[in-house]
Amino acid sequence: MSRPDGETAIPDPYGFAGHREFRERTRHLLAQSVLPHAQEWERSARIPAEAWRTLGKQGLLAFGHSGEDFLRSAVFLEELGRTGYAGIRAAVGVHAYMAASYLELFGTAEQKETYLPPIRSGECVVALAISEDEAGSDLSRLRTQALPADESGRYLTGCKHPVTNGTQADLFVTLVRTRQATSSRGLTGASLVLVDGHSPGVTRRPEPGLGMRSADVCRVGFDRVPLSDDQFLGRPGRALMYLMRALEFERLVAGILAVGGVHSCLALLGAFVREHRVGDAPLAAKQAVKHRLADLVAEFELVRHYAYRAAWRHSRGDLDSQTASILKLKATELAVETAQVCVQYHGARGYTEGSAAARHYRDAMAGTLAAGASELMRDMIFEGMSYEL
Repeated sequence: MSRPDGETAIPDPYGFAGHREFRERTRHLLAQSVLPHAQEWERSARIPAEAWRTLGKQGLLAFGHSGEDFLRSAVFLEELGRTGYAGIRAAVGVHAYMAASYLELFGTAEQKETYLPPIRSGECVVALAISEDEAGSDLSRLRTQALPADESGRYLTGCKHPVTNGTQADLFVTLVRTRQATSSRGLTGASLVLVDGHSPGVTRRPEPGLGMRSADVCRVGFDRVPLSDDQFLGRPGRALMYLMRALEFERLVAGILAVGGVHSCLALLGAFVREHRVGDAPLAAKQAVKHRLADLVAEFELVRHYAYRAAWRHSRGDLDSQTASILKLKATELAVETAQVCVQYHGARGYTEGSAAARHYRDAMAGTLAAGASELMRDMIFEGMSYEL
């Protein structure tokens, strides 16, 4: 492996044939289709429709979710994170992996045939509508529902927030209650449904966060949206089982994206301390600075190796919740730590609106919240322990 600011290889023994050429081509495509427009997407708080189609035409939304094909995805996800724009990586990660995985895993043949090709081509933008104001990491307070109303069928009512890709989504993978809970178990009677984003009764209100500005985060409302039986994703009432499986994959993806983000921030930080002079010497001449960066690079190398180990395990059908949680926790918290050091060493210029250091800083915190907060990850890791205490 090379330094975070240099060329990168997949750690052995998790590589696949041709990964260097694939990484180089992926980096080139992202440099062409993303980086020249990234600042504008940050200002407009979304990836525009034509850009989604461009990404689709370049094949960047169609990499595999399983088997050895996922090692190719792991390279793509790391390179996407390495662009340094967490909002873009979140939007693409949700669209091409996190939301699309529900269709891949639980969709019928007809649902897959209808939705997956336009998702991969960028013609259909997909979003996850899972969380609510009172139902985030703990979904037991789920309020959105589609209970049988009368002989005319079901109507979906409720509100989801935050929803990435929300204002542009053509399709929402939505968690709802489809029957009254008969026990105290949190998701009893909950189901996953596919909702056409252009249905009457669907409303969207942008609610951008502090960071990840191009992620198109908004509040989505459902006011008596008609729901038919063929819109169920998987079996009704089985949402908890589906979520447990899909969230492992979601956390794997989030962790690899965060590894790419750390890579980008370390490169920015490394270049700055070598170029910025304090007196007659560069900042990097100070022992405290060298040691701080050495610690960050060491942690990065360990987390990155673990990320490819997790990707390799997933490619073999052997990913478990503890591994995904460890990766997500350590990668996203390392991103926060690295961004804090980056801003600190940049000084006032690093805290200026529009600076790359400030963008990394405000983006990093979101990674510790999305796909399960760090506290939840620690709970999951503890529950999966097999060591003697």
